[in-house]
Amino acid sequence: MTLIQKKTQCGYAAIVGRPNVGKSTLLNHILGQKISITSRKPQTTRHRVLGIKTENEIQTIYVDTPGIHLDEPKAINRYMNKAATTSVNDVDVIVFVIEGNKWTDADQHVLNKIQRTDTPIVLVVNKMDTVDDKDAMLPHINLLASKGDFAAIIPVSALKGQQLDQLEKMIGGFLPESEHFYPEDQITDRSMRFMAAEMVREKIMRQLGQELPYAMTVEVEEFSFETGVYHIAALILVERSGQKAIIIGKQGARLKKIGMEARKDMERMLDSKVMLRLFVKVKGGWSDDERALKSLGYDDL
Repeated sequence: MTLIQKKTQCGYAAIVGRPNVGKSTLLNHILGQKISITSRKPQTTRHRVLGIKTENEIQTIYVDTPGIHLDEPKAINRYMNKAATTSVNDVDVIVFVIEGNKWTDADQHVLNKIQRTDTPIVLVVNKMDTVDDKDAMLPHINLLASKGDFAAIIPVSALKGQQLDQLEKMIGGFLPESEHFYPEDQITDRSMRFMAAEMVREKIMRQLGQELPYAMTVEVEEFSFETGVYHIAALILVERSGQKAIIIGKQGARLKKIGMEARKDMERMLDSKVMLRLFVKVKGGWSDDERALKSLGYDDL
């Protein structure tokens, strides 16, 4: 008696949308683990990050992207837009995320970009838990349906985990028959070093996003493991001395809080004790300098 081997599926789903619609939150909840940093500040995500979910015969490789935005005042904005728009090339399905009962010029701008491909688009109406007038959603969804040729429109709450099973099933239907590209226990293509830098940046964004929208980045200079302890040193780069003072805070209190919160996340991620050291340095104009951006890792397209 021979066993019938089940066919496996594997493919890519790009998660796109304007800034701050909940793309990273959606990915984290689908994976059941945090791999993309989140905050309430627009454009928290700067890099393209792969999130890999393997369930039985289906492996879905989600591509989390920076928010596509209308303005490109600096090189870093152009980098983020390029990272997002090139991510829709060669994927099997596009997951276009919008927010609740809103449709903005920025949403239309994203749709104009992604409609240039022949890839099926699933429109995800996120943050449904924040919509008070649920009766008004049916005419709104009818309006959305007229905006483009969507394969499906699925209202969800990424934060509450509502309707995500339906979304995953829909996405799985577009994935081709294929062997899996990654081991079943791998959840991202990013290194732990990259994740550590992002965890520090997240804590800064959550505390100081308004003061430092693009003026800050984080680079891990040391990442070593000795006698059961990870030793991590991270350099926080800002553009002006006043921003350095803001991050450090009175008598170093804010920097200490940022470090404490980031270290806790790192210890959960690494399942080990972490010794974290943070430094702040001024590097004027880095966010509008193509060469500086590449040296800081903004060249992974």
